[in-house]
Amino acid sequence: MPTLLRHMISAVALGAACAAQAGGSGENSYFAELPTVLTVSRLPQAQNEAPGAVTVIDRALIRALGYQDLARVLRLVPGMQVGQERGNSQWVSYHGLSSTYPSEMQVLIDGRSVYSPSTFGGVDWSALPLSIDEIDRIEVVRGSNAVTYGANAFLGVINIITRHSAEAPGEQGAVTAGSRGIGGVSAGLSRAEEGLGWRLNADIRRDEGFAGLHDDHRNATLSMRSDYQLDVHDELSLRVAASGGRKQLGYTDSPFGANDAREARYRNYILHGEWRHARAEGGEWALRYYRNQDEVDEAWDATLPPYSPLFPAGASVPLNRNRSAVRDHLEFEQRWQPGGVSQAVWGAELRRDRVDAPFLYAQGAPGDQDLYRLFANHEWKFAPGWQTTTGAALEQYRGEPLRLAPRAFLNWLPADAHAWRIGYARAWLQKPVFEQQGDVRAYEPDSGVLISHPYVANGDVRQARIDSMEVGYLGRSQVLDSRLDVRLFHERIRDYIYRQATASDRSPLLATELPPSHYVNHDRPVTLTGVEYQLRLQPWSSGQWLLSHTLIRARSGSDAIDDRVAPYTASFTWMQAYPRGWSSTMSVLRMGPLAGGDGFSPLAAYVAKPYTTVDLRLAWGGRVEQRSVQISLNAINLGERHQEIADRAQESRGTCCPANRVSPMVWLGVELGL
Repeated sequence: MPTLLRHMISAVALGAACAAQAGGSGENSYFAELPTVLTVSRLPQAQNEAPGAVTVIDRALIRALGYQDLARVLRLVPGMQVGQERGNSQWVSYHGLSSTYPSEMQVLIDGRSVYSPSTFGGVDWSALPLSIDEIDRIEVVRGSNAVTYGANAFLGVINIITRHSAEAPGEQGAVTAGSRGIGGVSAGLSRAEEGLGWRLNADIRRDEGFAGLHDDHRNATLSMRSDYQLDVHDELSLRVAASGGRKQLGYTDSPFGANDAREARYRNYILHGEWRHARAEGGEWALRYYRNQDEVDEAWDATLPPYSPLFPAGASVPLNRNRSAVRDHLEFEQRWQPGGVSQAVWGAELRRDRVDAPFLYAQGAPGDQDLYRLFANHEWKFAPGWQTTTGAALEQYRGEPLRLAPRAFLNWLPADAHAWRIGYARAWLQKPVFEQQGDVRAYEPDSGVLISHPYVANGDVRQARIDSMEVGYLGRSQVLDSRLDVRLFHERIRDYIYRQATASDRSPLLATELPPSHYVNHDRPVTLTGVEYQLRLQPWSSGQWLLSHTLIRARSGSDAIDDRVAPYTASFTWMQAYPRGWSSTMSVLRMGPLAGGDGFSPLAAYVAKPYTTVDLRLAWGGRVEQRSVQISLNAINLGERHQEIADRAQESRGTCCPANRVSPMVWLGVELGL
């Protein structure tokens, strides 16, 4: 704790130093340059006035990084803990602590949740029906935000906002090719005239994943966004998209074939419509509806070695994770400005999830999962430089008790170039249906003998609750044109949900080697205390540095739970522009020890070692015969091969080396547009 405390004090001192440097500077107000954010409260607020820490990743930064994998961009966000178990599997969490399929952060595309009930409550980042070219910016709320976006916003929110269809009409195309079978083709076409705009994007990607792993990936995405300005007050928006592909999963030497090498095929479809009406007297209302539909075919045969007199020649046991889900969501939102010093928003949501996965729910398919929400936020600028933002949400999900999620923040802006905030929020975690009703049983087909019962249903799991307090600073100094964002936090989680071994009345044959397990609530509070900050520097006009650093102390009374939080993360990114259209980007990431996910065996304990990795990009951009051209050389995972997220069951084999080390990847990209 002393080390953590020293770093926290240093971060606050750095903030105070920036404030002192900026205090006398009234010219070129920094906050006039800050983006307006909507994700924190659904109210348009300057970043310094938002009730919480928010990181904005704009289109320019996304392009400068050149990543093909959207989740990799999030490594630059303070507090984010991101890793890959294999080339086609991304593990994205805020402050760690998550299971194999993190569900503690709400992930949105244009306000539409992309969590899939059939993906064990998580997000399949490699299968999102979204291309990089569509993204305008990403807003990451670092801290509980259930009052605005529901119980999945337990620790924070990632909102991916796509470009308006009327922006930059024209055509563009791109191709990529490189090592590890990397290849891709993308194209975009957009038009805007007489109030109607539309944008069409197509994207095809492939790669062979990491060397030595069974993780080949193929994906195709087709999406369309259209915006129609009916009149000065009304606008209709529509987004439809589909993605599909296949990816290799598992390990050829998985214990008892429980996670054997196999191929999964997936299909995702979305329909998202919105009607927005701007009122003449100020404010607006919006009506939204969306449907998410996803399907996954994932089946294989586990071949067991000779085990007992029952199976002298071994046994072939059919397993599958075939699943599909449909989510329908209807939402109304109204915002108004009752006075020049205040604004408010309220809304209501209805949602229904339907899941079909016979093998994952041996006791029968779960019924429809309904959610009802009411929410409201209010901003009041009660004195010069002072404001409060308060809000609350009432939510009921799947027969759970009605839950109240309040939030209250005080912001102080003593001068143009710096702002302070302090606040409290409470949130309840929406339990994935699998954690409560998942019941998986594997039988030998000829004899009917129960081989394994890896997941046992537990209807007594309670919703986890978090109470979060934070102090934050956002400011700028004229020294090296520096910008600093600091968040000190204390998060207390009650009834934390995790997986542990349990008894089974079915007496599975492999009960010792692959014990039955279920999800339970931890009997002690889990606390996360720490500091995170991001420092932007522009040491010269053509260069920019971005430093992010996080220190966290997790205390739960259980080493197995504490190990799910990396005690530190740090990243440094240098973006440099050169004459004649040349530019370069270098990112260095340092990740602390981390045990991400559960794996196929609850008894397997494993922590991936700390690692450092480097990404590089060199690009040239210009015009050739009236067309814009960009050529880039990109490389990721440079340096010593390392492991990021382990499969615990695979590591329990006791081999000398990590089973899933990442591979360096290099590719050449060419973009052409008008």
